[in-house]
Parts: sequence; structure tokens; C-alpha cells
Amino acid sequence: MNQPSYRICRRCIMDTSDPVITFDAEGNCNHCNTALEMAPSVWFPDDKGEKRLGEIADRIKKDGRKNEYDCIIGLSGGVDSSYLTYLAKVKMGLRPLVVHVDCGWNSELAVKNIENITKHLSIELHTFVVNWEEMKDLQRAFFRASLPDQDIPQDHAIFAALYKYASKNKVRYALNGLNYSTEIILPVSWGYQAMDLCHLRSVHRQFGEKPLRDYPTVNFFERYIYYGFIQGMTIFSPLNYINYKKEEAIDILSREFGWSYYGGKHHESRFTKFFQNYYLPHKFGFDKRRAHLSSLIISGQISRDEALDAMNSIVCTEAEINDDLEYVAKKLDWEPQEFRDIIALPPKRHMDYRNIDFLFNTGIKLSRMIRKVFRSR
Repeated sequence: MNQPSYRICRRCIMDTSDPVITFDAEGNCNHCNTALEMAPSVWFPDDKGEKRLGEIADRIKKDGRKNEYDCIIGLSGGVDSSYLTYLAKVKMGLRPLVVHVDCGWNSELAVKNIENITKHLSIELHTFVVNWEEMKDLQRAFFRASLPDQDIPQDHAIFAALYKYASKNKVRYALNGLNYSTEIILPVSWGYQAMDLCHLRSVHRQFGEKPLRDYPTVNFFERYIYYGFIQGMTIFSPLNYINYKKEEAIDILSREFGWSYYGGKHHESRFTKFFQNYYLPHKFGFDKRRAHLSSLIISGQISRDEALDAMNSIVCTEAEINDDLEYVAKKLDWEPQEFRDIIALPPKRHMDYRNIDFLFNTGIKLSRMIRKVFRSR
């Protein structure tokens, strides 16, 4: 951190822990510059956004009026997905198919939050349990591959399962908790998109030990052609059409549903908590808090000084980190020292393994075009 080459953005707190970060003449980084440029086209925290959200809700209701459900939501029990479920049912008046995909890492608090949300909103919860032996083998493979984004095995299974639930129930609209307000900044170099089945299978072929027979998957053709065009499925991010503020969302969820905060973004999964608090900083020098806090700066929820103070706070004690490491190691059938030795292997990039990233870049452009068409109707 004290090396002469170290730089930190003057507007947000992104720094050269992102190896490809760039700075303009004023010392502001490409991340916050891009975020501010994008804001007018993706974030509508005003009356205009509320009107658009109402129009989206009306369209979803109309298209889904003959079905039992008019949209689908993946509920993890975290802040974003919990508030999204509340927004969809109470504010938008939708009939969501709410699905929880259990990848084997839920904390007790996550389970309780999910129960409270669905019970108070009178929503039937559908739970899909991923084959643990296959999930475990895939996660072991990703650790052996020495890659940064260790959430890919879980994220891919969640997305794939949701697509299958939506297709089975003839649901055309998927609502997700992605939002500009709290997560607009996240360096591409810190991870990789989870939908690349080619990449996932490449890692598993090299380092896995068991066949993936029950593990849910979705390939590029299914994602963009079959689901996207043939079945006409559309994905929306309703939190981008309101003045979504993390602290206010937590307050509402706590008061209305007895929801409890985990102490960190995505800490509803003990695995993700360990991965973000220890694995990434220790092995790659990536601290995701820096991106999360920078997003809050850009959306006006905290000051830069508050973000810097937060970065200096201790998220987990050494004892807690050791407990989490031993817990994760045991779940993955490794001795703690064996797991530490694997973490100590030289870091790799996702591009070091087979992938079809170029195709997904094309798919993203197509998705944006579809969203523009929908908004213009």
C-alpha cells in the first residue's frame, strides 16, 4: 500500500488493487466515471422511476394474468433479494414465484430471514436443493484451479435452477436484486461472469473428480436463444426504479418482518463470507468492501471519508477467520492445513482456462437492446 505505484481514486475509494484501473487528469478512476455516465440510463430514483416501475408492473400483470405466477424471484435472504420480494408483492402488486436455491452454505440466520419474509407476505416458498456431493466436488475444483471468483459454482446453479423453474411454470419475467445504488462498481478483473458453462466445465474437467449429473446448468444457447428469444423471458431490476438505500431497506425489513442483518454484503452464505473476507484479500489482494463502499459513495449514501473509515474497521477477528476457514475446509472434506496449502498456490486468472467470454459480451449487448425496446413501449 505504501509503494510509489499505489494510487487511490479522489472521488471514490477504488485503488490499484484493481490491476487494470485507470485515472483521469483529475485523479478520478474509470469505475466512478463510468458509473456516473451510466446513471441517467439505468438508475431512476425519482418520480420518473416510480412511474416506469408502475408501467413495468402493469405489463407483467397483463402478460401473466392467465398463469398462477406472473414473475419469478430468487430469494437468498440477503438485503437486496428480501427487499425485492417485499417490493414486488406489496408495492408492485405482483404474484411472484419465489424460489430459494440451497447450495449447502446457508447460515441459520439466512434460513430464518427467508421464513419470516415468505410467512409475513403469505408467499409459498419453493426450495431447490443442489446435489451437495456434486456442488462440493465443483467447489473443490475451483479452489484447486486457484481462481478468484469462487462464487461461480453456486451462482451458476442458482441462475440455472431459476430458469428451469420459470420455464416449467410458464413465467416470462424474472426480477433480480441487482441495483445501481449499492453495486454499480465492481471491477471485471476481480471475478468472472457465472453463466459461462464452457468455463465451468473446463475447470471441472481438469480438477474435478465426480461427474456432474444433477447439478443444474444453462448454456449460452439456452440463456440467450431458447429462454431469451424462443420463450421470451425478460429480466428486470426493479431496485433501479426506486430510491433504493441499503440502510432504509434494512430498517423496513427489520420492522416489518423481523429480518436480521448479517453484518456484511452477501454474508447470508458462510462460504461467501469466508471467500470475500479472507480468500480474496489474502490470495489476490481484492477487498470487495472497497467496491461496495465506492458504489455507496457514487449513489450519495455515504461520504468518501465514511468509506475510508469503514475500510479501516475490522470485519472479522483472526479467531473468526480461523473458525470460518476450518468450517469451509471441513465441509469440503479437507484438513485445515491442506486447505491452506491449496489457497497458497499461485493465483490464476479465469482467462487461463477455456471460456466463451467473447460470446457473452455479445449476449450482454443483445440484452441491453431488448431492455431498451421494452422501456420504449
